[in-house]
Amino acid sequence: MKCIALACLLLLGAAPSSAANKPERIEWFRDLGLGLFIHWSLDSQLTSVISHSMVGADEAYMKRYVEELPRSFNPKDFDPREWARAARLAGFRYVVFTAKHHSGFCMFETATTDFNIMNTPFGRDTAKEIADAFRAEGIAVGWYFSPDDFHFLYRQGTLVSRLRAEVLPPNNPDLLKLNLDQERELMTNYGRIDVVFFDPPSNAALPRDEIVAEMKELIWEISPGTVITRGEIETPEQYTPGVPLEGAWEGNMTMGTQWQYRGTNEHYKSGGELIGAWIETRAKGGNFLLNIGPMPNGEIPIEQEARMREMALWHMVNAEAVGAVRPWVITNEGDIWFTKAKDADTVYAFVPGTAWGWGTQKTIVLKSVIADEGTTVRVLGQNEKVLEYRPEVLPRTEWEQTSEGLRIRAYRAQRLYNDRRWPNPVVLKIDGARPGLRPPEVETVSEAEWGPRGALLRAELRGLGDASTVRVGFEYRRKKTTAEMYEADDPWKPVGKKMAPMSAAGEFSSMLSRVDTRREWEYRAVVAHPKVRLYGQAATLRAK
Repeated sequence: MKCIALACLLLLGAAPSSAANKPERIEWFRDLGLGLFIHWSLDSQLTSVISHSMVGADEAYMKRYVEELPRSFNPKDFDPREWARAARLAGFRYVVFTAKHHSGFCMFETATTDFNIMNTPFGRDTAKEIADAFRAEGIAVGWYFSPDDFHFLYRQGTLVSRLRAEVLPPNNPDLLKLNLDQERELMTNYGRIDVVFFDPPSNAALPRDEIVAEMKELIWEISPGTVITRGEIETPEQYTPGVPLEGAWEGNMTMGTQWQYRGTNEHYKSGGELIGAWIETRAKGGNFLLNIGPMPNGEIPIEQEARMREMALWHMVNAEAVGAVRPWVITNEGDIWFTKAKDADTVYAFVPGTAWGWGTQKTIVLKSVIADEGTTVRVLGQNEKVLEYRPEVLPRTEWEQTSEGLRIRAYRAQRLYNDRRWPNPVVLKIDGARPGLRPPEVETVSEAEWGPRGALLRAELRGLGDASTVRVGFEYRRKKTTAEMYEADDPWKPVGKKMAPMSAAGEFSSMLSRVDTRREWEYRAVVAHPKVRLYGQAATLRAK
């Protein structure tokens, strides 16, 4: 429909608006795959949540925050060249640095406010040094910018908040002017800026894209090739969507529970969990924006650096599988995930490495991939010729196309750790791959409400794919509150005891009852194809 609309505009002689992400730059952005988010500001000295402690704070706290913290912020061990070198090894292709978070403290030199990094004992432009260091490593540069400015609101005499109408830039002309002036500095004083991530509050009365509308216009006026992410494309935070989203999207996630450095009581995800989230995001067509939070002295915490190093080792072996790739016909077969090379008939299958011992052969069967005489299959990173200390073994990958699917027998022959144990995915590269199925299409209908007997969940089966009959149903689980964002998800549970057969496209439904109606739940449609099991996007069932 977008192409048709554009064609109509051209036929009528009207020029389409240039104020948007350019399609060629969106393609460039999607090829990057992995971005490094950096949350760092003056309140890292407290190891507190970044900025948000100012909301609801009394006068004494606010005065200490805006007067005392700048006087003691001195990250004397800051070396962005080390950050950039570690990031490049780990596979990060772009960086997004918090030039200004909600507090209003500017980590760059600015003429708009004295609440900035130059008025600290450190007295150096951190934004400039980061931009220069990452560009030197071939990493694209981006800014995070918050349209909120708690320091400005405090000085203005406006109650510090995120959702009240008077704190939104379109309703506060002086705040809007400040933001535009700061954006102009950030877009003109630091060389080419490739990416901008806006972080306005989500307000039902004024959507995010409208809150930053004038700021986006200014960005594209100065730099038409800049890609704006949040405020323009989907940016799911702290979770990976259940199904691929349409077009470009960017998932952003912390290594632990906090964006900024948390010195105590932190709980980090393992390196394997982060690599898994990276793979799943790429399999679903998104970019993975992974956050670090430097310490107040300017160093990356060892726990975070260690995870970057684990990612670096995995990336050294498997870089091409998460680079310029797009989704395959399905995202996964059980715990095996897929990506496809953007411009080739090459499929990458990510096989869990936990139970795949070094020097052993593993057999897997892929139902969504078909091979022919011209197909080649190998394990990424391996030459298929040598198994260390075992000259009698030829660790060559073999395959055969069977009625069951593509049967692959492969060795894990590369020793990455001393103890020969490797917990992270091993990647099979399949050149000359063809789809082995045409999957069904299903959409969860997000209009469920509570009634006398429960909530009627509905979905639409839009197509059966290449199956004559599929089975359909629903799954549900407790929806986490905002306060529970950083806790583990509950497992999905089936709605009802059996899935229903369907042999034609159409709607289907099921009643959810006997659950607490006072809280929120989420649900998703399920389709069992003869070869694979697929899901619709999750929808929310509101409390009664």
